[in-house]
Amino acid sequence: MNTFVVTATDTTFETMIHKATHPVIVDFWAAWCQPCLRVSPLLEALAQERTDALTVAKVNVDEEPELARRFGIQSIPTLIRFDEGKETHRVVGVYPKTHLMARLGLKD
Repeated sequence: MNTFVVTATDTTFETMIHKATHPVIVDFWAAWCQPCLRVSPLLEALAQERTDALTVAKVNVDEEPELARRFGIQSIPTLIRFDEGKETHRVVGVYPKTHLMARLGLKD
């Protein structure tokens, strides 16, 4: 995993989204999910480009099933943007970078 992307667990999730001073994009994914593997490089690039303005976190739904249930994750990849601890955008599936950014409320 890219050093600009953090792993979120049930233990770290709440602190991560509530103490963030900028938006947090959480990627709910699984290692066996081919679409998840396609979106991962886009998120890694985004995290690297916006190190000081955005946090990208990954939640492996196989390892953190309670977090997946809590957020009603039924399909992966699901990306959720949190601002000040609240969900503001949700994207399910894989999109080109510009479309993905627009759906997540991020400016190019």
